[in-house]
Parts: sequence; structure tokens; C-alpha cells
Amino acid sequence: MINKFSSLKRDIPAGIVVFLVALPLCLGIALASGAPFFSGIISGIIGGIIIGSISSSKLSVSGPAAGLAALVLASIQNIGQFDLFLCAVIIAGIFQIFMGVAKLGGIANYFPSSVIKGMLTSIGILIIVKQIPHALGYDKDEHGLLTELLPFGDMHELFVPLNHIDVGVTIVCILSILIMLIWERPFIKDRVKFIPGALVAVIFAVILNEILMISGSPLAISQDHLVNIKSAGSAKEFFSFFTFPDFSGFLNSKVIVTGLIIGIIASLETLLSIEAVDNMDPERNVTPTNRELIAQGIGNSVAGLIGGLPVTSVIVRSSANVNSGAKSKVSTIFHGLLLLVSVILLPKLINKIPLSALAAILLLTGYKLSKASVFKQMYQNGKYQFIPFMVTLGTILLIDLVGAVPGAKGEGLLIGVLCGLVAACFAILHGNLKNSYFFHKETYHAGDKIKIHLSEEVSFLNKASIRKTLDQMPEQALVVIDASDTQYIDFDVLELIKEFRDIKAPLKKISLQLIGFKEVYAIENDHNVISEHK
Repeated sequence: MINKFSSLKRDIPAGIVVFLVALPLCLGIALASGAPFFSGIISGIIGGIIIGSISSSKLSVSGPAAGLAALVLASIQNIGQFDLFLCAVIIAGIFQIFMGVAKLGGIANYFPSSVIKGMLTSIGILIIVKQIPHALGYDKDEHGLLTELLPFGDMHELFVPLNHIDVGVTIVCILSILIMLIWERPFIKDRVKFIPGALVAVIFAVILNEILMISGSPLAISQDHLVNIKSAGSAKEFFSFFTFPDFSGFLNSKVIVTGLIIGIIASLETLLSIEAVDNMDPERNVTPTNRELIAQGIGNSVAGLIGGLPVTSVIVRSSANVNSGAKSKVSTIFHGLLLLVSVILLPKLINKIPLSALAAILLLTGYKLSKASVFKQMYQNGKYQFIPFMVTLGTILLIDLVGAVPGAKGEGLLIGVLCGLVAACFAILHGNLKNSYFFHKETYHAGDKIKIHLSEEVSFLNKASIRKTLDQMPEQALVVIDASDTQYIDFDVLELIKEFRDIKAPLKKISLQLIGFKEVYAIENDHNVISEHK
């Protein structure tokens, strides 16, 4: 009983902190997704209460994810109707449940970090691009498209949008970004760690705009650029705000494919986030990944049924939960309850939030995902990391930002990840060709002793390079091929070694010594082609 009370003393304050972080993020991600603001709140509630109750993770917090915003925006545009899109969310949830039941929770281990980094970086760039119109107040298209600011035609048309940029909206956005940047400085962050900078920026934006409106300033932000959540006068009216899916979407191939894409990307984000949260957990609890996929699948299925956005485990809210000292998933559930209460009791207050303040949060989120240091780090990691990273990044941006592949809008993330995986596989194959043995021709001369140490796995992929190496052996050398550490040698490679032993080595007067070969390889150890090296 004492332990439970002690846990509550930590979990309740942590839940309040996570709620304060989650509220502006739920609204901002709904904005970035081109979806109703109410749908973002719904997903936050589901992530807290439903997934929080089912999941075995003590510290992970689920909700609408910035990482899916670009995909959701493109998918809604591609499908054409939000109620049809909700069917895709349900399909994603069912797919995740299937993955969990099939025990595919370890799938994230098969995605190279270079590809994941490329995906996250592209998401960051897409978020930034999509939020610039909202940040400047020239968002005549509700989805916030950068092309609104860049009309193509005569040169004088390039400057037309400048006449429509709202100065007050832009100032609020810039000040909100500055507040969040200052709030992250150690001299403030260490002293008020329980108050998130995003919340401070939103409160400041609301107060500033109220002052501008009272004073009659032309810089005051109009209702068109504020959050718009419906206010309910009764429980019946509140439930009428939910959007229900058009079930004909289950027969639409475009909806089905979108659902599978969302299911794959959402699962990947969740598994990566869960791994990160487990690493932050002071008690080092390990979350069962299959159980987590089932919990996420149930959450997404419910979200699709009542008008929510896709849900994943999210690192921003989870890290806030950990840093606030949470001990159990009570904090996650409590934050979901607070979101529910806020949307019922505080809609008028929420509707005073400027969209540019939410855009500022998302711009900073996008910057953190795609800042220059990410590119620098990937470049320093070597070409086998940098190339798959750039292939993933470039493919996603070409499809979802430039529209280089007609008909593939909204599928950039999946296609980009697949292209990145192909590039990573080629990198692995290329590296594998070199790493099955160690030999540098320029180091050796005729008559030298050369040792070729075979690696643990030598497959047919190594055949060409091993042949080339053996063909480059200098005349009259003493060559030792050591297979002591090998667990597997492909049949073709064994035949190549036998050919070298029986034919090529004698022709070049090479003394050959074979050591460490297992009996199953049918190669006699310590076999010399010529009796003594001279």
C-alpha cells in the first residue's frame, strides 16, 4: 500500500507534465496532418487511456506522432475524404494486432539505423515545409502547402504572396520559437524542468494576442488563424463531434494500401520509441514488443472508429514522463484523462491558441529531426551509412515534396524506406565481399609469407573477391589459408580453394598451407602443394 501511494506521488505530477506537453502537440500534429483538431485530441486520449491500460510499458506514452504527420496529410489528400481515411487507420490497427499475434515485434532489428535516420530526417523536412504557410499566416489551403508561397509564372508574381503574409501571425511564430529556444537553455531548463517550453510559448501567444485584440491593434490575429474546436453544450452534443468511418473504404484498394503503409511505419516508430524509452528507464524494464504491437493495434482500431489520427508510442511525451519521475503507467493513463477533461471543459480557452504558435512547435520539432549535425554525423559514419541515408531521404522528398512519381503521393515514406533498404543491402554485400578475409597486395612481394584469415561466414558472395585475391598472390610466396574461425564456407568457395591448391599454386611455385578446415569441408589440413618453400 505504501509503495502504491509512493508511486502515485510520482505518477500524478508526471501525468500533469505529460498532459501539458501533449495538449499543444496533439493540436499541432492535427494541424500538420490536415485533419480536424478534435481528431488530434481523440488520439491523445486513446493513447493515454486505452493503450496506456493495455500496454506492458510502464513509462511509454502514446499519441498522435509528428513522424506520421506528413504521411497522414498526403494520405488524406490522396484518398480525398477524411471518413474514408479512417478506414485506413482501422486497417493499420488490425495489421498491428496481426503482427503482435504473429510475434513480429523484433522487426525493427532488421531496419538499418541509416535508413531510419533517413526516414526521420525527411519527416523533419516535410514538417518544416508544410508549416511555413501557417507560420506566415498565408494558409489559404488548410493543409498548409509551401507552393502557396511560391507561385510559378511571371517574375513579378513571385512577390504577390508577400502582400498576403500576416505580420501579427509571423511575429507570434517567431517569438514562440525564441521562447522555446531560450527555455531549452540550461539556466532555465534546470530550474523549471517540469514546465515544457511548448506550453510556455502557447500561453504567451494566447496572452499576447488577447492584449492585441483588446487594444485594437492591426497585428491582432483573426479567428481564421486560431484553433477551432467545437464546444459542446451537452454530452449528446459532445459525442456528435466524433467522425465515423465510411466503411465502403474497406473495398477501396487505395485505402487498403494506405492502411498497410501506416501500419508498417507506425509499428516501426513504436518499436524504436519503446527501445529508446527502455534505455532511459532507471529500472531498466524491458517492454514485450509483441504485446506493445497488440496494444497499439487496438488503439489505432479504436481511433479509426471514432475519428482519431494514427497513434504510436512517441519519444517526446515518453521522455517527459521519464524525466518527471513517473514510476508506473498510471501517469500515462492520467494524462489521457486530463486531455479528455480539457476538451470537454476548456474548448473556448483552447480556441484562443494561434495556429502560428502550434506551427512554431512543429517547426522546431522538424528542425531537431533534420538539423545539419544529423547529415554531418551520417557522413562521418562512412559511405556504407551515408549512402542508404541519402537514398532514403532523397526518395521520400522526391515523392512527397516534389511529386516526382505521379500517383505515389503519400507513399513516399514506404517507398523511401524500401529504396534505403535496397541501398543498405548493396552496401552490406559490397562490404561482405571485402571482409571475408584480409589481404593487401601492395604490402607483399615475391617470396613473402601471406596469411589469409577467413571470417566466420564465407558465402558464395565472397567467391569473386577470393578468386581475385588468390590470383594476385605473388610467385614463390608461402600462403597460409586459415579457416580456424569459420562456421560456414560455401561449397563454391571450397572448390575455388581446392583449384588453387591443386592447379594455380603449383604453376606459380607457391607453397600453400591450409589450417583449421573442418572435416566436413573435405580439405586436408597442413597440405603443401610443394614440399618446401625455397
